[in-house]
Amino acid sequence: MALPPGFLDELRGRISLARVAERKVSWDPRKTNPGRGDFWAPCPFHQEKTASFHVDDRKGYFYCFGCHAKGDAIDFVRETENASFIEAVEILAAEAGMPMPAPDPRAQERAEARKTLSEIMEAAVAFYRRQLSGGRAREARAYLDRRGLDAATQQRFEIGYAPGGGKALHQALAAQGIAPALMEEAGLILPLDSGRDPHDRFRDRIMFPIRDARGRAIAFGGRALDPDQSAKYLNSPETPLFSKGHTLFNVGPARSAAGKAGTVIVAEGYMDVIALVQAGIEHAVAPLGTAITEDQLALLWRMADEPVIALDGDAAGQRAAHRLIDLALPHLAPGKSLSFAVMPPGQDPDDLIRAGGVAAMDRVLKAARPLIDLLWDRQRDAHQLDTPERRAGFDRDLRRVLERIADATVRRHYEMEFRRRRAELFAPPAKDGPRRFGRGSRPAMPAKPTPATRASLLARSDFSDLSAARLRESAILLGCINHPRCAFELEALLEHTNFRSADLEALRLALLEALPECLAAEDPAAALSTALAGRGHAGTLEALPRLPQLRFNPRLQKSARPEIARQAIEEELRKALAQSGIEAEIAELPQALNDAPEGQLQWRLREAAEARISALRGRRDAGDSATVENQSLEEYFRGLKEDESWLKKRR
Repeated sequence: MALPPGFLDELRGRISLARVAERKVSWDPRKTNPGRGDFWAPCPFHQEKTASFHVDDRKGYFYCFGCHAKGDAIDFVRETENASFIEAVEILAAEAGMPMPAPDPRAQERAEARKTLSEIMEAAVAFYRRQLSGGRAREARAYLDRRGLDAATQQRFEIGYAPGGGKALHQALAAQGIAPALMEEAGLILPLDSGRDPHDRFRDRIMFPIRDARGRAIAFGGRALDPDQSAKYLNSPETPLFSKGHTLFNVGPARSAAGKAGTVIVAEGYMDVIALVQAGIEHAVAPLGTAITEDQLALLWRMADEPVIALDGDAAGQRAAHRLIDLALPHLAPGKSLSFAVMPPGQDPDDLIRAGGVAAMDRVLKAARPLIDLLWDRQRDAHQLDTPERRAGFDRDLRRVLERIADATVRRHYEMEFRRRRAELFAPPAKDGPRRFGRGSRPAMPAKPTPATRASLLARSDFSDLSAARLRESAILLGCINHPRCAFELEALLEHTNFRSADLEALRLALLEALPECLAAEDPAAALSTALAGRGHAGTLEALPRLPQLRFNPRLQKSARPEIARQAIEEELRKALAQSGIEAEIAELPQALNDAPEGQLQWRLREAAEARISALRGRRDAGDSATVENQSLEEYFRGLKEDESWLKKRR
């Protein structure tokens, strides 16, 4: 909304910032000098005991010497009331007696119409409130007593009762001169049909007024007392005042309380919010009978950076959590996320507080889990991970989830965290146990090969030579560090390649973690080197280019053309992956000899050898290595069979 020139200056001139601020702070009498317009207090924006918050009332500005918060009266209201700019202006204008300017005549007409409807809604609130103390509301009062709502809470939430019969409200409002058409527009009576008498929308229900952020009555929620009524809870229809997807129950009081608490609790319904507030947790809200919408999510994020969603512990609660996660993913931003507090099975916040008091609720809220935890659990539990294809499907779905996060910084940190969790998921067990595949797994070689295998190619070549493996791993890392964009393009291969050398493996994991944040730098290679050194790998970084085989390799240097460097890195990565495949087969042979047919094992070894030969193609010394490799693997297989120390007796 555009404001006319001079309006804000006039507003600031009419408002005393000290008067506005003293609603939230207590002035320090030792430092405050009201005659000079000089006020001091402990800061309302951060926890402190000393008076470092200063208001210069004559100039209309505040400043905190502790947290450096600063601004004018509008800024103060925005921060302490969690209000938007226009909302803060409206609050201050009302205090100053200044009408908000209407942008055009039609807008003024709409504002007047809304004011009229709001006045009608206030009359309905008062009517329902009076009915709660009447003889027809005996069962309503008994229900509220059973739910533990004391008189103060009922007064605070203005809980009322809509009598049965269907005409009580209509008659009461008509007696005040309110036309049925306006009652219908406010959603208080059913649509008027020709020849039909007006009927109240809410009948024999406990009534909960719904107010907007400024405290204006805009709608009702009604809880049925008759179990045969079609809807247990009934909300007002959409009206010029009310759109259920754009507001929250208790939003006004909770917005102010959230500023002090630092968060906001989102419960499922009215009774949960009322129970939380009665227990002293005043920063609680609820959606209005539907799943949380994008507008409500934006409203929650204006109230707190990380709202806590209090969910029932049943399957429906979990489904609601996942729907909200899917809604939130495209809108996540730095500092803006969600947490989820899962209630014990079969209990909602109201049940939990009545059973265990506010302490029980506090424990659940303190144990709230961040959004990424529930997202990871959902993705992991949706997949079986016992085959390469299923693990590949898991990786694919993780990438699809990440693609939905629009903010590049948040997406990068999710990528890093998913990578870390994936490494833990696929890591081998610490001791004997079922073998798991994935990043971080490193199959062990048999400790004592038989004489029949000692002279084989497996024992003589770089296939089992740790120094050759270290050279290859060093080459991969040097190429990646000198060409970060190439490394990013080959990230999937790099993730699945496990290094034998412990220091190089640690550097590989650190590189994967640091890579995304360095690509946007002016010099990605320099930024990556700095990031890796800062993670404790300076010594390993210095050693890489000193290796003679790498120092004089032009394909890995910074001066190499990117396409040449990428080809070199990919070639070594594929060799390392093929090597790991053969080693995995060899590591499983002793056990597999007892569990699988001989022909199947020979086929598996042959497949692993062919994968390695495919990776070695292009080397000038490859020659007939496929045949030699295959023969050596079969010799190794026969040697294991002949060596009784590797065999377990078959049953």
